Amino acid sequence: MTAASSRPASKPPLTILLAAPRGFCAGVVRAIDAVEQALRLYGPPVYVRHEIVHNKYVVESLKAKGAIFVDELSEIPQTRAPVIFSAHGVPKSVPAEAENRNFFAIDATCPLVTKVHREAAIHHKRGRRVVLVGHRGHPEVIGTMGQLPDGAVHLVETVDDVARLVAEAAPLAYVTQTTLSVDDTRDIVEALHARFPEIIGPHKEDICYATTNRQEAVKRVAPQVDALIVVGSPNSSNSQRLKEVAERAGCPVARLLLRASDIDWTLFSGLRSLGVTAGASAPDVLIEEIVDAFAQRYAVTVETVSTADENVFFPLPRELREGA
Repeated sequence: MTAASSRPASKPPLTILLAAPRGFCAGVVRAIDAVEQALRLYGPPVYVRHEIVHNKYVVESLKAKGAIFVDELSEIPQTRAPVIFSAHGVPKSVPAEAENRNFFAIDATCPLVTKVHREAAIHHKRGRRVVLVGHRGHPEVIGTMGQLPDGAVHLVETVDDVARLVAEAAPLAYVTQTTLSVDDTRDIVEALHARFPEIIGPHKEDICYATTNRQEAVKRVAPQVDALIVVGSPNSSNSQRLKEVAERAGCPVARLLLRASDIDWTLFSGLRSLGVTAGASAPDVLIEEIVDAFAQRYAVTVETVSTADENVFFPLPRELREGA
């Protein structure tokens, strides 16, 4: 082997555009902090109904600290340990069951989801039929529909679903899931207004600020890069929507990945530019892990593309505040 051939080949250059805002939102921070604060104040175990947020890394980290995740309250033995409800919100039947079993229940529902719950309840109280724009089976949708009696909420997932709504004499109102695609939801809302001109919407849009901001940042980055990675879990609605937004914005390759070990290098070879963002439940450590993985193969230059500043803060549930 000659001296020249023994020298390592230089890495090809790669510009990484980090979309901002990205990653944790205020509701996710509050929910995770609620579990960690409960563990500090009361010690393990702390029970959590469903994943506190939709991110496997976060859930496994909390398990290691003493959190026990369950699908239903029936899985929890009689206990005085804290029982926390996830950020996605729960049907009214869940806190009722917790009270019936004398659990020390702590509600970590995102305040922006709680806002939707209250809107739906007010509409129902005023005699309106409630339409919920959302994805069937998502925990947030189950929680919102569970605020009202069975059959009181009509779920709409697509523009076609709007055409299938039965016209009745009762006035209509609509609310939306907080983590939807802004563009998809706009089309559905326009269809609702076209068919039901008197329909009443939220005073302020239900799609949360974090969802909107992350999608706008992706729209800015996606047309500028050869590929884009959304760091997040497959069951995260807002992460899935970010991938779809990137594809619609013209990005040739858009993938949702939990962490660096999931990278398919056959898709990400020969790049000159890469966009990276993260869903609202993905921690910074996973974003850094992805960037580090590319730095092993490329001479990386990192730039940030920012479309908004976020300074939203939600206090912990009352039961967990110091001195409560």
